[in-house]
Amino acid sequence: MAEKDSIREQIVQAAKKRFSHFGYAKTTMAEVATDCCMSPGNLYRFYPGKLDIAEAIATEDYSQHLEHMRKLAIAPGKDVRERLHDLLFEELRRTYTKLECHPRAFEMALVISRERPEYANWMLAEERKILVELLDEAERRGEFTSDNKEFTAEMVQAATMKFRYPQLWSKLTLPKLERELEGVIKLLINGLCPHARARRDAAA
Repeated sequence: MAEKDSIREQIVQAAKKRFSHFGYAKTTMAEVATDCCMSPGNLYRFYPGKLDIAEAIATEDYSQHLEHMRKLAIAPGKDVRERLHDLLFEELRRTYTKLECHPRAFEMALVISRERPEYANWMLAEERKILVELLDEAERRGEFTSDNKEFTAEMVQAATMKFRYPQLWSKLTLPKLERELEGVIKLLINGLCPHARARRDAAA
């Protein structure tokens, strides 16, 4: 790892500890600099502001999450309904639990979404890529056909947006959100793969 990357990682880890213990709002750049045994001026050479550090923390965590989601999207031995179900339920449970059990993370997510709307757009774009991979795999297996998978992925996102960061949109419990998501997925699959539903009905 290059020296600059090593220092950036040191800053991210120090800020993560501060944000987790004291919260984003109550943490200053000077405190992070002290934790890293550097001057505030030196810290600003690596990150222009506290929000940039918060974004780096979120990106590190989110990149790992995307890799896990990609594996679910193309999992062997599962049909398109099962893979879409696993993908969307993983997103719901992960974010619900994270925001419920780690209110400091919730605070940081709110700040980033308010101050950096382009970051949320980037996240959505990355998730759409994974949904397109899922749809590509479904088409390869003969489960689904579409002339515009990017549009279909965007509409799946629109239909399930409530379940991405549920505490931002509702006060429902996790079981109630899971019940709603189950129903939405059923509607989506019936619309995307009507022939798959017909096969299941015939086999029943």
